[in-house]
Amino acid sequence: MLDNARDAAQVRPLLPGGPGCFVLVTSRSRLTSLVASEGASLVTVDLLSEADAGELMARRLDPRRVKDEPEAVGELIELCARLPIAISIAAARAAACPAFPLASLAAELRDAGSRLDALDAGDPGSSVRAVFSWSYEKLGPAAARMFRLLSVYAGPDISLPALASLAGLTRDQARRAVAELTGSHLLAEPAHGRFTCHDLLRAYAADQARDQDDGAERDAARHRLLDHYLHTGHAISRLLDPTLGTISLVPPRPGTLPEAPGDYGQAWAWAEAECQVLLAVASEAAATRYASYSWQILRVLEPFFFRRGLWHELAGAQQAALDAAQRAGDTAGQAHMHRGLGRLRAQLGSFEEGHAHLSRAIAGFRASGDRCDEARAHINMGVAFRAQGRYTDALGQAKQALLLYRAAGHRGGQAGALNNIGMYHIYLGSYQKAVAFCQRALTGFRELGNRSGAACALDSLGYAYHFLGRRTQAIACYRQSLDAFREHGDRLGQADSLVHLGESYQATGNAQDARRAWQSALSILNDLHHPAASQVRTRLMDLAG
Repeated sequence: MLDNARDAAQVRPLLPGGPGCFVLVTSRSRLTSLVASEGASLVTVDLLSEADAGELMARRLDPRRVKDEPEAVGELIELCARLPIAISIAAARAAACPAFPLASLAAELRDAGSRLDALDAGDPGSSVRAVFSWSYEKLGPAAARMFRLLSVYAGPDISLPALASLAGLTRDQARRAVAELTGSHLLAEPAHGRFTCHDLLRAYAADQARDQDDGAERDAARHRLLDHYLHTGHAISRLLDPTLGTISLVPPRPGTLPEAPGDYGQAWAWAEAECQVLLAVASEAAATRYASYSWQILRVLEPFFFRRGLWHELAGAQQAALDAAQRAGDTAGQAHMHRGLGRLRAQLGSFEEGHAHLSRAIAGFRASGDRCDEARAHINMGVAFRAQGRYTDALGQAKQALLLYRAAGHRGGQAGALNNIGMYHIYLGSYQKAVAFCQRALTGFRELGNRSGAACALDSLGYAYHFLGRRTQAIACYRQSLDAFREHGDRLGQADSLVHLGESYQATGNAQDARRAWQSALSILNDLHHPAASQVRTRLMDLAG
């Protein structure tokens, strides 16, 4: 057995030349060249499972202590990142103080700044910091610097392009540094193209960064990473929702390499992969002096979060961003977050709170002369009124939005306002007027190549046809809108079209297809925890009864 080998060159002279011998080599590096040249088999040893980590802890402690404090044991295991040496050191410390509760040790380890000190048993072989140093000290300068800068990152994982921006490297330079870090097990790749490291490694990276990099270096890395997400998100928002007005952004810092998805599908895939990262980054920015990034990131990526149904997560992040904007006296950030929160609160049935936020947003945008975002706030207010059955008020809000969009020359916004006007005419019983407005909206969206907007207009047009008794045309419109909503990942749009489709099927006597449509809608609404789920559930019960 050859333990803790430095590299393949150290191992090769020790390999037996004849058959019949088995050599087990352990190393913190992958030693992939031994596979190519010597026919070795690689076995990657991952972190311990929760069960195995618990068994290791139990072996080192009095079983009664483990049984008496199961929650503390679980927390200790997670604070030790399920790393065997860390668990062993923590258990040794607990065994040396049998009268101390395990919860006390867990409380000490919660402080990330002193955790590595707490996991040091006094010699290099039993110190987590020393073990990490064996891998870190073998890194080249670029990989070592990237590892240190990871300490400024708050997300659950990170992509190669984001790592390139973090370190201010080209993509090829970043790829080589990442390969070195993963080869040394200082970075893991749990999914293709997504990289992460556990909390103990982050703490070690922070230690090294404090020792070797000045504050300006770490600050520049934070700015580059935030610029990466903000400017990529801004480009993506133009693909996800062309009716969304732009916001003025400071150019990205030198060394930042924002991504440039080419179409809707690529934009959606990026947002899907990064959504939890974006929420974490926005929340951390709101709590620091980088607060403006928080509301800007949430604002440009609102179309994705809303269509994806991440309303509760988005609302929490937006509230934190609003609080930060208020502390900073950032009036633009306040207006944007009031609008976003107003839309979400109304969507979730909290109409009074929603109206209050939207009213503040309208006042803020009007004061700044931002016609497009003022119009968008009126659109959101109209949707809230519609949900309350206040259709005349909703129509008034949509008409006001149309005037503002026309004054701003925003064609996509005008098409959206026309569609909302048509929809409110349906609720007011003016079906022919509704058809005219919805047709104009559909034409406008198609001229702009806005498939998502066209899907909304088709759904509205189908609804007007339904009430005019033209059910075949209604069903055709709903099917087209449903296909487009599915293509764009808009789950709420899918649910709305499925509900309307079921109504037209029921009106034609096709109860079986109506049931299928409503069951599909109910499944989506249940996943989204949407209050409209109860109404669809009632429809299905009535259909069965």
